[in-house]
Amino acid sequence: MNKTAFVFPGQGSQSVGMLDDLTAYAEVNACIQTANQVLNVDLLQMINQGPAEQLNQTQWTQPALLAVSVGIFRAVQARGDFTISLMAGHSLGEYSALVCAGALSYEAALELVYKRGLYMQEAVPAGTGSMAAILGLDADSIEQACQQAQSATGTTVSPANYNSAGQIVIAGEREAVAKASQLCVDAGAKKVMPLAVSVPSHCELMRPAADKLAVDLAAITWQAPQIPVLHNVDVQSHDDADLMQSLLSQQLYSPVLWTQTMEALQQADIDLVAECGPGKVLSGLFKRFDRSLQVVPMLNSKGIESFFTAATSR
Repeated sequence: MNKTAFVFPGQGSQSVGMLDDLTAYAEVNACIQTANQVLNVDLLQMINQGPAEQLNQTQWTQPALLAVSVGIFRAVQARGDFTISLMAGHSLGEYSALVCAGALSYEAALELVYKRGLYMQEAVPAGTGSMAAILGLDADSIEQACQQAQSATGTTVSPANYNSAGQIVIAGEREAVAKASQLCVDAGAKKVMPLAVSVPSHCELMRPAADKLAVDLAAITWQAPQIPVLHNVDVQSHDDADLMQSLLSQQLYSPVLWTQTMEALQQADIDLVAECGPGKVLSGLFKRFDRSLQVVPMLNSKGIESFFTAATSR
């Protein structure tokens, strides 16, 4: 035992003020300044002062989360000697994981996720797509509801995020998502929560964005990751550059297999999970998944201290 995994959050974890007291760390500040230079934007002001509407625009959300997550990782790495057995990231967080594992440069990732956000926004006209979280219904029933809704409406809907046994997110065209949501309620779902998103991620509507992103992914230099990173699409780690690029492209229109990722970490005998980034979304999922796991959200200096306490007290 005594194995540690680092996990990195995706969109939905951002908030104005999410840096908290992290600007005390030179590594975090350096990552923000690099993002400012690469993207020609004042990301620090956007994160600290908003407005939230700007930070929540997907082309800014993605580099902001990447910058804070990588900054936290570098701050932690500079302050202690510890071994990471596995890494994983939820959707966008996969890019943070791959940067921290050494598979691609931070600067290249900033440009990639900015473009990824733009391509996603361009792929679906505003107001035509939606997402909803289905709570308390099994995966088979949700998948069946999506298939029935597609047949009934002639439009697209499918599972987008397998977040946990009791929480699956669906995505697609508005009419089909509404129909599938009602079918899930009829099938016994405890709750259906429409999500406030501008883009229906991880569904077939994102294929045009994936085609554009594939060109950019192929244009940068890749290395074998120094720490294994489990990919969202197949829950495997890979060293091959072409395969990593392909999986990141596929990720845009394929579901995030997070339940399966948590199971893989459990099977790998991970006993400490550190969430490296803003918020506590992934920490909450892990705590509900396996109460025996030590889970530490490193969203501020207190969280970073808690990680070192947990890592050295085992």
